Amino acid sequence: MIQFIIENEQDKLEFTDELSEIMQKAVATTLQTVGADDETDFEVSILITDNEGIQQINKEHREIDAPTDVLSFPILEFDQDGVMLEESGDYDGDMLLLGDIVISLERAKAQAEEYGHSLQREVGFLTVHSTLHLLGFDHMEEPYTSVMRGREKEIMDIMELHR
Repeated sequence: MIQFIIENEQDKLEFTDELSEIMQKAVATTLQTVGADDETDFEVSILITDNEGIQQINKEHREIDAPTDVLSFPILEFDQDGVMLEESGDYDGDMLLLGDIVISLERAKAQAEEYGHSLQREVGFLTVHSTLHLLGFDHMEEPYTSVMRGREKEIMDIMELHR
């Protein structure tokens, strides 16, 4: 089971039930695709904000004074082989806390228009991308970039969220 805490703090764009469902499906599909333990219950927090909100969070946590599309704040830590370090797990009751995802819906809409696809597809992609970060994936250098991009494509294909 996955418990979601989804909070919308922006009022520039409508945050629909459909977008919430896409985010939940993206997290669930990502966990399933990477082989997460079916016996483990997870908790994921997702904050929907605007460009101003995500810029403030980006400045506070990464010392980058600029808006971005998505931020990931993983709780779990992994070794160099991608194996979760046991002592890094944090539980809320029986729920393993994965971490926090922050998405600028304003930026997602602009990117969807720029790339010529739907807002639903963009929000789904950003959620998949961020969930992979919560699970220890990275794209800063090869070969990790190729691995993460391959997973993103695989998950988006499963979700049938194509460009």
